[in-house]
Amino acid sequence: MVRVSNALIAFLNIITLLLSLLAIGASLWHSTHPGGASVCQKVIQQPLLIAGLFLLVTSLFGLIGSSCRVSSLLWIYLAFMFVLMVGLFCFAVFSIVVMRRGLGKVVPAEKGFRESHWLQNYVANEQHWEKIRSCLLDAHVCKSLGERGHHEKAEDFFKNNLSTTESGCCKPPTYCGFEYQNATFWTVPKSGPEVPDSDCTTWSNNQTVLCYDCKSCKAGVLANIKKEWTQLTFTVTGILIFIIIIYSVGCCALRNNNQSDHPYHRYKNNV
Repeated sequence: MVRVSNALIAFLNIITLLLSLLAIGASLWHSTHPGGASVCQKVIQQPLLIAGLFLLVTSLFGLIGSSCRVSSLLWIYLAFMFVLMVGLFCFAVFSIVVMRRGLGKVVPAEKGFRESHWLQNYVANEQHWEKIRSCLLDAHVCKSLGERGHHEKAEDFFKNNLSTTESGCCKPPTYCGFEYQNATFWTVPKSGPEVPDSDCTTWSNNQTVLCYDCKSCKAGVLANIKKEWTQLTFTVTGILIFIIIIYSVGCCALRNNNQSDHPYHRYKNNV
């Protein structure tokens, strides 16, 4: 049992050590890339570096502590793991509370915001939105929509199964009454927009602008966040269960180390 628990902890920490080096390498690559990191890349660069360093230090403690049977390092390793478990548990609870309080109370993308919510306020904040907007451009959300094929009529285009983000960010709201040319190119009628709405005047055929600054785009992104937030909650819960299992195995390895260090066990092994 001593060998099994220690070997399992060592194996798991080798994997996390490699993952930490990958995360640190990716973060440093973005910071030193000749073209410079985009706003979206800068958003994940620092958290990625911090997570990589945390994993690196924790993995080293776990790897050395289990392989060399150094109980003091295993104590530190388990302390780090406990902090991680508490953090994941708090995030999981927070995610569930957010969903239960009606994160899904978002109106259709074309109608913009109606209800006040902290997450809506976060998305609507200009500083935060600039980062989200950069990520949408980096992901080529609207470019991929245009690559699905050309449709002669708007009716055929609307038969596409558009995501809330595509519907809100890549085309003008339908109520504007713009004339369809292709997926991301719409012309304003000579009489002007049918509705005096700010989204209708914000729209631009410039492929880096489109409707990224429209209320409908922010509402579409928010609706997509609701869907991904639910998936993230399940993912975090799964990771938490996995961490608890690792923590339990680590406790077994620590107990085995302490037992092997006991004078009776050292005497028994020498006989």
